[in-house]
Amino acid sequence: MVEDTSSNWRTIFNFESKSRRVCTFCEIIQGKREAHQVFRDDYSLAFLDNKPLFLGHTLIVPLNHYETLQDLPRETIGPFFADVQLVARAVEAAIGSDGSFVAINNRVSQSVPHLHVHVVPRRHGDGLKGFFWPRTKYQSEEDAEQVARQIKDKIHQILNTKK
Repeated sequence: MVEDTSSNWRTIFNFESKSRRVCTFCEIIQGKREAHQVFRDDYSLAFLDNKPLFLGHTLIVPLNHYETLQDLPRETIGPFFADVQLVARAVEAAIGSDGSFVAINNRVSQSVPHLHVHVVPRRHGDGLKGFFWPRTKYQSEEDAEQVARQIKDKIHQILNTKK
């Protein structure tokens, strides 16, 4: 019997061999796969989701591979979530949204088995209800890069006002 993997998280992986899987997010972190990066420090990397709920939908991942929140070492939790807070603030300011939805999936509905936090800009009346949300696309690479640049600029602005 052949397994249907079309909606399985395992299809997100590249298979170098039957025994070794390569994580898509680890490839982005290592620079082996393209992504519209908006922030990086010693703990995390933030980049635009390639199938956003709304433009500006950003993912924040730890630089080291941890599958779930439970796997994240205690000493990393504070710095990692400080980065999530920074990115959430920047996304809202850059996009001009009314707020944001910040979420983590642990295994169930986790499209890539590497811990990642979604920061989704929200507006009153945006139509998102429950958890059955349609995804969208950026119209072009240039549009995605423009949104990424806006978020990067806000991150720099926020960091510079803290000093």
